[in-house]
Amino acid sequence: MLRKSLVLTYGVVSYSLFFAVFNYAILFIGNILVTPSLDSPGQGDLVEALLIDIALLSAFALQHSIMARPAFKRLWTKVIPIEIERSTYVLASTVILAAIIYFWQPLGGVIWQATDPVALTAIYTVFAFGWAVLFLASFQINHFDLFGLRQVWLYFRGKPYTQLEFKTPFLYRYTRHPLYVGLMIGLWAAPTMTVAHLVFAALCTAYIFVGTRFEEHDLENVLPEYRQYKKEVPMFIPKIERKTKQKAAIESV
Repeated sequence: MLRKSLVLTYGVVSYSLFFAVFNYAILFIGNILVTPSLDSPGQGDLVEALLIDIALLSAFALQHSIMARPAFKRLWTKVIPIEIERSTYVLASTVILAAIIYFWQPLGGVIWQATDPVALTAIYTVFAFGWAVLFLASFQINHFDLFGLRQVWLYFRGKPYTQLEFKTPFLYRYTRHPLYVGLMIGLWAAPTMTVAHLVFAALCTAYIFVGTRFEEHDLENVLPEYRQYKKEVPMFIPKIERKTKQKAAIESV
């Protein structure tokens, strides 16, 4: 019972740290209530600062991709209990995200800056919408399984882990990766776009496009129905025109 309690505690603590750091990251990216933020004035050597920022984002990309691959999981779970594999992945992601926030080097240089109250309201509304989409999408595919809580809870109750059934709830009927769509909206909806913000958003977006290819390859191997799903649903941008054509066909009957 002690081992089960420790596993559950580990999972809950890992998730709690992630939740706190991730929400702080949203404020950091949006320049809301925290200092320094992503768009703080630049200090020190530009080249050195840029290299540090690229290294931080590269570390996150590598950790995120390597630890998510099935081959790494098979090796990793020979070292750690399988029931905490996902929680450990979440904890490692949290540590690197915290490092990005703490060690991030502002670069200065304003590319654009909205000052009109209406424009600011509109941009921050889109910013909030992006993060809301991300959170909603995570709950539609089982938020607690995604972040390791379901795994440790089942272990605590003495029940075997079961793979989630493949489903395409609301958002997933229009785009295969609404989580990433929400993230990209949150990254680019910026009232102030500095060089640092541009680097951050551009590198994260590039990683999303590259990392998604690996993720979908793994999904196709695990879920036979995913190939057909790929044919029917776009990766990121919903096929609005298809809906329009369908509506036109109905109205012409």
